[in-house]
Amino acid sequence: MTEPRTIVWVSAGAASAVSAMMIKRERPEAVFAYCHTGGEHPDNERFLADLVRKLNAPIERLKSEEYADTWDVWEKTRWLAGINGARCTTELKVVPRLAFQRPTDIHVFGYTADSTDVKRAELLRANYPELAIETPLISAGINKAACLAIIKTVNIELPILYGLGFHNNNCIGCVKATSPDYWSLVRKHFPEIFGRMAKLSRELGVRLSRINDVRIFIDEIPLDWPTTNPIAPACDFLCHLIEQDLAK
Repeated sequence: MTEPRTIVWVSAGAASAVSAMMIKRERPEAVFAYCHTGGEHPDNERFLADLVRKLNAPIERLKSEEYADTWDVWEKTRWLAGINGARCTTELKVVPRLAFQRPTDIHVFGYTADSTDVKRAELLRANYPELAIETPLISAGINKAACLAIIKTVNIELPILYGLGFHNNNCIGCVKATSPDYWSLVRKHFPEIFGRMAKLSRELGVRLSRINDVRIFIDEIPLDWPTTNPIAPACDFLCHLIEQDLAK
């Protein structure tokens, strides 16, 4: 019988990197896996390379066999996001992950001890009871702020998006984000991506943002809108369930 694998699901974020380092000390044989979406900042490749050196272990790259990147998904399926989540997450993260995993695997996720992440971990376990799940950061009481500090302590430079004011190191122009602060920040630092998304969302009739509980197109966000609280949902295995929970 094949021995169970421990798979640490790595994004290019601080939390998953810290959880990877923790598991590596406990289980040197652990497998580290990353779902490549093609929509993230190029600096993520540098961050992942730094993490590989720190772990002294490779990171498996999982990629869709059908879609090249997030834009390929959006433009071919003509679907951005809705009540059932975002098609890009399904095609670029969930599908490759399901193809890679085995029934006997132990799955390690980088959920932090922050209350929102604790809730996400609870939902993950409730909705996927067949998975053996570990959340070492929650077990150790490590929150997101602590993860950022730990990454700096081990001399790994944080991904660029954190320094630009983004709370999560998601794909640039995350279609699950409704915060006008978030889209205002994208417009400020990545105007070409903002413009491309504004055009596509208009074509598809998708109002991605919300102000005062009213859905709007992102190009309707006032030009002087602040960028002080650019909240974007985390993009993970359970994101569509999280969105449904928040909507309630």
